[in-house]
Amino acid sequence: MVTAGQPPRTYPDIEPFRSGHLDVGTGHRLYFECCGTPGAKPALVLHGGPGSGVSAKHRRLFDPAAYEIVLFDQRGCGRSRPWAAVDLAALAANTTHHLIADIEKLRTHLGLDAWLVFGGSWGTTLALAYAQAHPDRVSEMVLAGVAMTRRAEIDWLYGHVGFLLPEAFARFRAGAPEGEPGIGLVEAYAKRLLSPDPAIHDLAARNWCAWELAVIEAEAEAETGSRWSNPDFRRCFARIVTHYFRHDAWLDDNALIDNAKCLAGIPGILIHSRLDLATPLTTAWTLAHAWPDSELVLLDRGLHSASEGRMADAIVAATDRFAHRS
Repeated sequence: MVTAGQPPRTYPDIEPFRSGHLDVGTGHRLYFECCGTPGAKPALVLHGGPGSGVSAKHRRLFDPAAYEIVLFDQRGCGRSRPWAAVDLAALAANTTHHLIADIEKLRTHLGLDAWLVFGGSWGTTLALAYAQAHPDRVSEMVLAGVAMTRRAEIDWLYGHVGFLLPEAFARFRAGAPEGEPGIGLVEAYAKRLLSPDPAIHDLAARNWCAWELAVIEAEAEAETGSRWSNPDFRRCFARIVTHYFRHDAWLDDNALIDNAKCLAGIPGILIHSRLDLATPLTTAWTLAHAWPDSELVLLDRGLHSASEGRMADAIVAATDRFAHRS
């Protein structure tokens, strides 16, 4: 375990040299893009949420001269289709296991043998599940804001952390008063978000995202983007998050810890803020002790977001360390 010091800044903005949609079957077409240097060290970006979609900021976490950076929008969100904001078919055939298969289809489509896998927040859950299913396809891992989507983590984010944010949590609970804190609130909001009545599902999406944003804004340096004010983004995000979390991400509760032995020989850097309200440090701490080839980097201050502030700088330090590792 180390404590982050003065890591480098993120890299300048870049544009993709390749993009398109990949038909992965079951009615889903995934948007993907490749940035950086063709033929350089491959790196895969797994975004958070679930349902957040990729951002141009994610491209800046890698040295574009050293990496071929692959980004894609997971099923139902971003530029992938169908889109959960307007089509509930986006939630069909949309599970963690489908996403793992999608990653393999994308890797094969791009002709890559193996890649560094980066994930932030929910993306760390997906990264771990993918790496444990296909360890021979993962060269290194960088995980930021570590989450394993265990029931205790869901109960924390939609229940216990409310003790630290009582006003915001009271408003969140009032949006679905029939739901008990924790998984009960997730279930109650999921039902409202699936309502055919726009007045019901749009209000539920607004309330859900207001709570998500309140947790992030509680961190001193949090920056919020205009996407949270976009009703389409809110609806898409909230529908996919509740869809995944109400099903415990289709993972046995301790599976990612129990199967950490599958990661033997894969070097990993886990980056976490000590006071991250969204994902408590105990998750990263537990994983670090179950995965001997990992290193836990703790930030005394910083954000949960992988694309902002000290967290982003620490990610760049990690990707730079792996840039020329063969």
